[in-house]
Amino acid sequence: MSESTNNGQSGRNVYVTLTGLPLLVDFKWPFHSSTAGADFWVLHADVKLGNSDGLHASVAVNLSATVREVLPSMEPRDVEGPVVNALRKEVDRRQLEFLKSGKLVPVQFSSRYYDFKRNKWVFGRASDEDISSLISRKVFWQTKLLGGNVWLGDAAEALYVETTVPHVLGIARGLAESGLMTLEGEWASANAALLAQSEKFEADMRSAFEDLQKKHAFEDARRAG
Repeated sequence: MSESTNNGQSGRNVYVTLTGLPLLVDFKWPFHSSTAGADFWVLHADVKLGNSDGLHASVAVNLSATVREVLPSMEPRDVEGPVVNALRKEVDRRQLEFLKSGKLVPVQFSSRYYDFKRNKWVFGRASDEDISSLISRKVFWQTKLLGGNVWLGDAAEALYVETTVPHVLGIARGLAESGLMTLEGEWASANAALLAQSEKFEADMRSAFEDLQKKHAFEDARRAG
């Protein structure tokens, strides 16, 4: 979970997708029952694309009854991390479109992301190389967009790549030993060597965003045709 889980203000934390897009998520807690009479609960959120000119996606996260049964509660401390990761995966899958003023888009928070046989959340295992890139991008983007130290002990980060917090911190120690960042416990700070790679991180972001835009432009053209 983010350090601010108690009040649900994930906007204080930058979550980076595996494709390299920095996201800031503002939730409007709590979940509430659907007014449509269906058996699901809804949480509104605004997913902001960092380093952009006000681009965002307004979403309605729809929690299914099946997934509700495996949650200890619908409080932020129990559900914020999995919801953040579901939103990240929707961006990875290019399902969310970032606009300056977009319509409310439903996002299904369903059994797609829960393995009932193993009783665990599953968002896809990443290689150590991918985790290393994710950590580097997170430290870079959070430093650039928000400043301050970056918390790498966030369980949501480990959950996103299907590993453990100690494993994430182990990879972060390797990055610290290479001089890219300074690591004290679970907190990282960017060194000059990491910040010097800004062109690379920004190019990765542009490439991922262009791919996302192309996908939605193609779908818009197909619907119009």
